[in-house]
Amino acid sequence: MDEEYDVVVLGTGLKECILSGLLSADGLKVLHMDRNDYYGGESTSLNLNQLWKRFRDSDKPPEHLGSSKDYNVDMIPKFTMANGGLVRVLIHTDVTKYLNFKAVDGSFVYNKGKIHKVPSNDVEALKSPLMGLFEKRRARKFFIYVQDYEDSDPKSHEGLDLNKVTARDLISKYGLDDNTVDFIGHALALHRNDTYLDEPALDFVKRVKLYAESLARFQGGSPYIYPHYGLGELPQGFARLSAVYGGTYMLGKPECKVEFDENGKAYGVTSEGETAKCKKVVCDPSYLSDKVKKVGKVARAICIMSHPIPHTNDSHSAQVILPQKQLGRKSDMYLFCCSYSHNIAPKGKYIAFVLTEAETDDPQVELKPGIDLLGPVDEMFFDTYDRYEPTNQNDDDNCFISTSYDATTHFETTVEDVIALYSKITGKALDLSVDLSAASAAADSEE
Repeated sequence: MDEEYDVVVLGTGLKECILSGLLSADGLKVLHMDRNDYYGGESTSLNLNQLWKRFRDSDKPPEHLGSSKDYNVDMIPKFTMANGGLVRVLIHTDVTKYLNFKAVDGSFVYNKGKIHKVPSNDVEALKSPLMGLFEKRRARKFFIYVQDYEDSDPKSHEGLDLNKVTARDLISKYGLDDNTVDFIGHALALHRNDTYLDEPALDFVKRVKLYAESLARFQGGSPYIYPHYGLGELPQGFARLSAVYGGTYMLGKPECKVEFDENGKAYGVTSEGETAKCKKVVCDPSYLSDKVKKVGKVARAICIMSHPIPHTNDSHSAQVILPQKQLGRKSDMYLFCCSYSHNIAPKGKYIAFVLTEAETDDPQVELKPGIDLLGPVDEMFFDTYDRYEPTNQNDDDNCFISTSYDATTHFETTVEDVIALYSKITGKALDLSVDLSAASAAADSEE
């Protein structure tokens, strides 16, 4: 360990593993350490015994739930947008060869007390029970505008400069009502609150377009894909990438203390009396707790069920977004459901999560609107975890700290953080202009 490295990465959460893989592939000398003896950090996947140990302080789950090893329960459950940032990173790095994806069955939104399929284009808008006849026509025109919009083709802009026009102005041009705006903004554009309405409309339009393009990629019921055997496969895939390019991995390393010189710059990491010298340190918030601030808390319920979420067309895997306004809250709520069809539970079993940004100290009460949509539940665990963001200046201390995972059940915010960190570490933009047709080979969309 007494070698010198370009970068020492601490923690094997998904963000850290992606960065470790990308930096190694760039030719940097990387040492990757974790105080835990397993991959994944906060984003690990647990079998049934581990789940009981963590939440019930027992390693004897009920026998009727089946074999422990048949469960892979993600602690940070997220689906991947088929045309989104994570797929581009996977193809850019060729990590797709280590993973098998399958399309997610359904994408839904909660509206006026009911679950509805999310309409994402002009054809689906006309069929959707979310809107009345006249609203459907208005929504159809909006979707056609989004589908046809191209940055490089001024004719498709219809005289609007989306860098100046706000999302609110664009929406008012089509006369869409608040109800329609709610599901487009939160279930398609995946905004977590309504601040986007007063920002330039370009990002909003690109997000809706991404959703529709992702949906079209596998002709499934949703724009999302998810790996067989759960998300625990992702960190390990990027760890393999790092190893291929000469990255060194060390699990089960206690303490992992970052060393600073008299100018406050990190120059190495010490564990078990040995110091690995480096130019930069990359880590999750738990390794440099004095350089982060708490910015929120996620409340979640983890549920084992024997059926799919009701009113989701019997989807074996699905996301349901409950927009904040529908619940009278400041932040959205998310339902995530996966099952034996993705090899994360025994046959006939489903794993569902209800997640939200905590606004109270009582997750059981706060998550009730989402839990009520699940139907009968075999077992349920409640949990909260704090969210942190870095407060340091990278240039001052050579430390690059990821943000904690939010409550969203998709990877878009996770990848934004990874790409931003990559640019700060390397001083260059990550080129993700890849041939997405290769993504089709990465996902098995068969039933």
